[in-house]
Amino acid sequence: MEMATTSTYIGTCSWKYDSWRGIVYSDAKEKNFLREYSQHFSTVEVDQWFWSLFTGDKVVLPNSKVVQEYADSVPEDFVFSIKVPNSITLTHHYKKRKSDSLTANPHFLSVDVMKRFLELLAPLGDRIGPLNFQFEYLNKQKMGGVGDFVEKFGEFITQLPAGFKYCIEIRNPNYLTNKYFDFLTATELHHVFLHGYYMPSIFDVYKQFGDKIRSLTLIRLHGGDRKEIEKQTGNKWNEIVAPKDKDLQSLATMLTDLRNKKVETFVYVNNHFEGSAPRTIARINELLK
Repeated sequence: MEMATTSTYIGTCSWKYDSWRGIVYSDAKEKNFLREYSQHFSTVEVDQWFWSLFTGDKVVLPNSKVVQEYADSVPEDFVFSIKVPNSITLTHHYKKRKSDSLTANPHFLSVDVMKRFLELLAPLGDRIGPLNFQFEYLNKQKMGGVGDFVEKFGEFITQLPAGFKYCIEIRNPNYLTNKYFDFLTATELHHVFLHGYYMPSIFDVYKQFGDKIRSLTLIRLHGGDRKEIEKQTGNKWNEIVAPKDKDLQSLATMLTDLRNKKVETFVYVNNHFEGSAPRTIARINELLK
């Protein structure tokens, strides 16, 4: 289950799933899941630090001991793709009820919080790969439109330390325009292709804007109806239950094209995509041979 090429890295979204025993993990009662994972894959997506904004505007950032533990668990050439804390990407707090009024997040695009976050990640060193700014769907109450988004994020990104791979995942299909991709190019940011939810097909998006994808990109394979596949698997993620042969074939074509253009590509597979992320990765690697 190694990376497919020197410029294509394939891993899973998170890693601690007991049902991966026999596929990724041993049967040992006491184990370091990440260490065993890194013996099979060269990269992983860290999701846990995304959940950082709590009641009362409280921000919780990574525990330094946990960061060090992760650094000590993997080889020097292992790569972590890390979701940036949602305390930075949420314009407003999540609403408990639809009828609740919006409460602004005072930490939205906070340079100070982002710098603190990066400082805490320091033990990972060169293992820090794509840093993903994942935004929720932004309605007009939260953001005026793609122009407003580009202006706000553009001001924010100029104040961040250089040397990191900053990526943006938007969930507004109408933002996927020349204006948006030209902004990414001008600011040396990178697009995240999200496959799933209500976003358009990543293959259609790539067909339209692929010439604007340069140097690096990130692909996240999520499924459709999460509840449906959870029902099919019983939350046991060791078998393919919803094969997506056509999507995987299109993905292989897309990855080959990106490789030919010398674009460093990171692919992260969610269990919800087909039912078992490690088995999906095996299918992808087979197609790439």
